Amino acid sequence: MAGKRQSDYTHHSVKQRNYRPLIWMTTLAVYVLVAVLSGLPAYEGDVGFDINVLPLANAILNSLTFLFLIGALLAVKRQNISLHRRLIYAAFTTTTFFMLSYVTYHYLAESTPYGGEGPLKYVYYFILITHIVLAAVIVPLALTTLGRGLNMEVEQHRKIARWTMPIWLYVSLTGVLVYVLISPYYG
Repeated sequence: MAGKRQSDYTHHSVKQRNYRPLIWMTTLAVYVLVAVLSGLPAYEGDVGFDINVLPLANAILNSLTFLFLIGALLAVKRQNISLHRRLIYAAFTTTTFFMLSYVTYHYLAESTPYGGEGPLKYVYYFILITHIVLAAVIVPLALTTLGRGLNMEVEQHRKIARWTMPIWLYVSLTGVLVYVLISPYYG
């Protein structure tokens, strides 16, 4: 059976839910967790595995998120809403696992300084800074877009998704680029 088209959803009523409290609580929790972990010293105990595998896992998860988002974008362009929805759920899943891995790594390790020189250093810092700023922006934006989609608020969903999709794609792609550029300096 082919995926449901957009018109298949317009005739069904969806119970409207207020996702705003959950969106803001989740956003705040993510911001607080990242801020607290950024200020803590690295964990000194033994964890039983090489924590340097986590940045690679983060890059893989960001790559998967990027691919799921591209697939979701193509699916919605083809009006295959069922596939679009599944791919968005997949992107949220890989993003959630990324966040867990990211938080774990930054709890267990000190931040790795960039060791390169020359023009690449400026490229790295530009990518890193824009990645960090937009990663903070994408949390409530993606959750709001998801909430509007779940409520089948199609026009509002489309309006915000026009901003969410390119920003989320950028954050996912630059997460991989940050890893590629800094990976030679992991200890």
